[in-house]
Amino acid sequence: MKAKHSLFSELPLKNMTLSNRIVVSPMCQYSAINGFATDWHLVHLGQFAIGRAAVVIQEATAVSAIGRISYGDLGIWSDEHIEKLKQITEFISSQGSIPGIQLAHAGRKGSTDKPWISRKQFSPDEEHGWQTIAPSAIPYHDYEIPPTEMTLADIQAVVYEFKLAARRAVSAGYKVIEIHAANGYLIHQFLSPLVNLRDDHYSGPFENRIHFLLEIVHAVKEELGKEQSLWVRLSATDWAEGGWDLEQTIELVKILKLLGVEVADISSGGAVSYQQIPVEPGYQVPFADEIKNSTEICTGTVGLITSAKQAKDIINRASADFVLIGREFLRDPHLVYEWAKELGEDINWPPQYERAKIE
Repeated sequence: MKAKHSLFSELPLKNMTLSNRIVVSPMCQYSAINGFATDWHLVHLGQFAIGRAAVVIQEATAVSAIGRISYGDLGIWSDEHIEKLKQITEFISSQGSIPGIQLAHAGRKGSTDKPWISRKQFSPDEEHGWQTIAPSAIPYHDYEIPPTEMTLADIQAVVYEFKLAARRAVSAGYKVIEIHAANGYLIHQFLSPLVNLRDDHYSGPFENRIHFLLEIVHAVKEELGKEQSLWVRLSATDWAEGGWDLEQTIELVKILKLLGVEVADISSGGAVSYQQIPVEPGYQVPFADEIKNSTEICTGTVGLITSAKQAKDIINRASADFVLIGREFLRDPHLVYEWAKELGEDINWPPQYERAKIE
């Protein structure tokens, strides 16, 4: 029988306790300069901590320059990136929230423009472009420039980049370290049989396609201490025939749990351009529910969760251990205050804001 919890109950993990079950999902801002965070990122992420989100997870942060989605992505491929990131984590921590980071490599979905400018993928010889890499030389869209198929040396180099990125993340003060293995980015490209058409031991059967991620998990875990929690974001399905699916996700999560991954952050899709996603409120929640039931791992769910009642019901049903919220936090950085008021929960406000709590 599932244990019952409320949206505003604490969530104890091995090395930390979440103050509630509401987490800020990683959201790209495309506002970095050569990978460096700016005051935009400090204020953007800091406002959610002031607003009492339990965990504030920083956007997909590239482990290498060619691992970015766009030239405006955050990076953590240099020790020089640490200084500003540390300022961000110190502020988030000072407000009682837990700072998290999503370590990522875009693979074939990189070298793009900022989305509010265009959806263009730059060629390697253009100012903001570079040659992308992937498990196989297949572009995401037919009209895009094919990625370079990674050699075995390339694969080991990326594993090492994740390792160094994790080391820097710990130095910068992040407590949640999330590996981005979803939404069609490089690790997911290895997982999906629709994208990974190699002919070596990183492709073919399930056991081979998960090998790249497992190597990264081992490498990252070596860099974490007693203050960190290791999370992995996964796409539960490719939403395409013959692709990665829920059954494979469950088997992978069982293995990840044995390796020390504490949380499965469940998303879906992104691997192929012809995916067919039946988008509706909470459409990914059933995946998180099934994974939680089948593996007993701590599970988060994300995607079109837009109301206090919806989030409350997800937690009350124990369909997930917490909810990750994206766009609703952009609309209202102090969403936690509003949801607490709506649900009749009394939570602490920062003393600077308490005068607004009393009506």
